[in-house]
Amino acid sequence: MTKLLLSLHVLAAIIAIGPVTVAASMFPATARRAFAAPTDTYHLATARTLHRICRVYAMIGLAVPVFGLATAAGLGVLTDMWLTVSIALTGVAAGILALVILPDQSRILAAMPRPAAQSVPSTAQLAMFTGTFNLLWAAVTVLMILRPGSTTGA
Repeated sequence: MTKLLLSLHVLAAIIAIGPVTVAASMFPATARRAFAAPTDTYHLATARTLHRICRVYAMIGLAVPVFGLATAAGLGVLTDMWLTVSIALTGVAAGILALVILPDQSRILAAMPRPAAQSVPSTAQLAMFTGTFNLLWAAVTVLMILRPGSTTGA
């Protein structure tokens, strides 16, 4: 059963988190292009699609920690430090996505095709938070692979 849970955890991470990291990374530049060419609907449609990918796959991504915790319980590693750190980093990444990235994307889309002066979040700031989100997932991935103290010899 543990192998099945681990497989589902890894598949969920690849299928859900991968698209969010890519779409969220593409959004700021696409939004800048949409603001630069307000009559060109291509960039606006692309930004909307990227935001939808982020929203939908963020919801699907909730399966990642569910399967991860079930796997950890099956392996008896719930109290291992590497897992605790991974859970904390995952929580921070999820918080950044839910509390900063998705709301900022929504506000930017609401301001298109032309931004109002002060009410639109900076695309540069959004790019910074997206980069942080991506780095957190990279750190979690490294921790999951290295698993300090593991007996697998890796």
